Amino acid sequence: MFKKVLIANRGEVAVRIIRACREIGIPTVAVYSQADANSLHVSLATEAYCIGPNESSKSYLNIPAIISAALVSGSDAIHPGYGFMSERADFAEICKEHNIKFIGPSPEAMQLMGDKATARKTMSSKNVPVTPGTGIIKDFQEAREAAKKFGYPVIIKATAGGGGKGMRIANNDNELEQNITLCRQEAEKFFGNPQVYIEKFLVNPRHIEVQILADKYGNVIHLGERDCSIQRRHQKLIEEAPSPAVDEETRQKLGDAAIRAAKAANYEGVGTIEFLLDKDKNFYFMEMNTRLQVEHGISEMISNVDIVREQINIAAGNPLSYKQEDIKLFGHAIECRINAEDSERNFLPAPGEINGYITPGGFGVRVDSHVYSGYKIPPYYDSLISKLMCWAPTREEARRRMYRALKEYVITGVKTTLPFYQDLIENEIFISGKFDTGFMNTYKKNK
Repeated sequence: MFKKVLIANRGEVAVRIIRACREIGIPTVAVYSQADANSLHVSLATEAYCIGPNESSKSYLNIPAIISAALVSGSDAIHPGYGFMSERADFAEICKEHNIKFIGPSPEAMQLMGDKATARKTMSSKNVPVTPGTGIIKDFQEAREAAKKFGYPVIIKATAGGGGKGMRIANNDNELEQNITLCRQEAEKFFGNPQVYIEKFLVNPRHIEVQILADKYGNVIHLGERDCSIQRRHQKLIEEAPSPAVDEETRQKLGDAAIRAAKAANYEGVGTIEFLLDKDKNFYFMEMNTRLQVEHGISEMISNVDIVREQINIAAGNPLSYKQEDIKLFGHAIECRINAEDSERNFLPAPGEINGYITPGGFGVRVDSHVYSGYKIPPYYDSLISKLMCWAPTREEARRRMYRALKEYVITGVKTTLPFYQDLIENEIFISGKFDTGFMNTYKKNK
């Protein structure tokens, strides 16, 4: 096992990783920007190093500073969490050059699955269903021909994209040309790669993702699916596991396809295979996230598998602790992402000081967070305050438990999305489970 792990991240995910390392008995190293000097992960880690000023580009994305902190502290492994360095193949390669284990997949696997167009081609060759689409688009003429072949609407996607960035829908030739230009600009800005491709756009499907774990010995398992269909601008709002739209037969097919996908990439570590599910239960590969997911906790709740601990165990060269037949999914879990945002003002970020903070509790309630009363939410990063997760034997019981927990949760001093979720969780369509990715376009507050 590792002697010391540096966490190249911040916020609640850094806290989550530190806790897992503590339970294993591994000392941890936190890195932080000047804005995060008082963040919880800094005080929980065994030791901590400031790696730069407030801006991410000068701190959490500062590779020389992170590597220097690892070398100075004697860390023999780096956990990237999610976001920031988690899907940077170049960073994984640099870690390797310095004899530091990157807790994640190989640079080769990240490059293969990180380029969405290449990943689609690989999946298709392994009999994993993909939506009709193209390779990298070279010019507008090629794009127009593809759109004519598939039929509008189509969606333009950055090959290196993620997190809802570099994605735009086109309903005609004029929108196609305009949105390709905008996608390329956005992709260059966020990912340093302007290349885009086109897919047939499925109108209002379900967004389903399958959690997989794979070791270096060729063993791959899945922990069932999560439903991430309720989104705003391609950003997930609520996740639940399992999906209310997936029956046992479809679940088996999804799991088998996800395992084939991971094996096709020669994958090692934890990852998520994302699919779109249509109304006829047909599913199509969308992309693979080659990292820990924000919503991993609800998969942990229904499977009783500590995903972060397994991720560290795999990276240390050990075989998976489980076989597929050991995985017994039980109950239902729901996650709400609580952000410092004003949902009444188009989810405008609301940084500031939290002057009151009381978390909900009780059986089946989990709160992953890095904040506390007196904590100042900086304006430089994602506005996530916490992930509120609730588990119960049935979906309806989990939903009611979530409503109770949301009403108990007290955060004062800043605007949050708590009132938004309190309303949404009582929405009739959400209660029915018969929603899709178009839910937020028609969502109206309860009267």
